[in-house]
Amino acid sequence: MAGIIVDIHPHIVSTDTKRFPPTPLFGIQSDWSKERPANIEDLLATMDEAGVHKTAIVHASTVYGFDNALVADAVARFPTRCTAVGSIDMLAPDAVETAKKWIAQGVTGLRIFTGGSTKKVDASSLDDPKSYPVWELMSSRGLSICVQTDSSGIPATISLAKRFPKVSVLVDHFARPDATGGSTFPKAAPLFSMAAVPNIYLKYTPPALLRLNENKADVHAFMSRLVAEFGASRIGWGSNWPNSPGTMAQILAEAKAGISHLSQKDQDLILGGTALVLYPSLQGK
Repeated sequence: MAGIIVDIHPHIVSTDTKRFPPTPLFGIQSDWSKERPANIEDLLATMDEAGVHKTAIVHASTVYGFDNALVADAVARFPTRCTAVGSIDMLAPDAVETAKKWIAQGVTGLRIFTGGSTKKVDASSLDDPKSYPVWELMSSRGLSICVQTDSSGIPATISLAKRFPKVSVLVDHFARPDATGGSTFPKAAPLFSMAAVPNIYLKYTPPALLRLNENKADVHAFMSRLVAEFGASRIGWGSNWPNSPGTMAQILAEAKAGISHLSQKDQDLILGGTALVLYPSLQGK
């Protein structure tokens, strides 16, 4: 499906707080979700304007904690356009049953949120044996797990990916690498080390680009290095909309500019082809 564009990292936030009450993880709702709430109709409208065909909507943990009702509702209403990436308490005694419940409601991936805009990243519990039953469930179902972390969580991510080789493990925002130090990006070695584990994938997002720009890194050189190490088939684009400001068209244009030097085949993989492998429920819809 050359040319298809799939967004694997947008969010939605409902203004109907009675039906979908905020219960933010860590007890603090993110500023972006209060300033730029956007429902599924808003997401589809900005996608249509930008020419984005399908999406894997990432549950907003900093708004709804472990309640995935909003993303499940979106999939039920627009099954040909989207799937959902949910979040649960991976360490809870009933985590497997909870995961099965949400999978039955259209969730085709999970996300582990170790920290972000409302709390400093803490990856200490990422590779906890209590979470292994859920990882085993996702492995048996052929479903993916996203990890939101920074470089401190890379060793645990590698360990989990090796332990569960049938689970596609997606690392959000390139794990926010340190891209300083020159054209060979020596300080980004932890990120590049994940390339040796074939079931680890990377999300190419506005926060990843922001990090590269803050580090004054050559974006084209960095993306070339990533493709050389991981292959474009293990990199997928996500808009981070509406967390990242701007229209989907503006965000997509920036993403395209960052990979414009790559072959058309690699660009197509990053912008959509990889996503269809990670979220096969979007194929043929």
